[in-house]
Amino acid sequence: MEHWDRTFEAAKTDRAKVIKEELVEQDTTFLAIYLEANNSCLVLLSEREDKLGTLAIAVPKPKDLLGPVTSSLLLGEKNAVSARMFAEYVAAKKGKIALVSVYLDKLSEMQAQTFFMHLIEKVMKKEAETEREKEAAEI
Repeated sequence: MEHWDRTFEAAKTDRAKVIKEELVEQDTTFLAIYLEANNSCLVLLSEREDKLGTLAIAVPKPKDLLGPVTSSLLLGEKNAVSARMFAEYVAAKKGKIALVSVYLDKLSEMQAQTFFMHLIEKVMKKEAETEREKEAAEI
């Protein structure tokens, strides 16, 4: 029975991490959903409500190759610059495939970029803190 308990605990810790954050600026709520799996990250950034928007993918270069992260647009075109920029940023920081969606209703891409970057930093910081706490608990 103890074997199954350890197996179950290991399975729980290997599951994807999900973090939700929000930020209120200029009377507008900005939302982020961050999902991290072993080999990839998915970030949904949106204004006022959780929605899928322009979706970009970025793939980091292997560690032995020099050069920038490569990215491409998968869906939409309205917020293409932000979606690709944030996907490349997350892929470079995490060293994993990154999918980033940007949905904006009223604000322009340029107006929202600062707020979305702040949200990305918040969720990545929270994920790192959670990981440190988990490692400390295992010791």
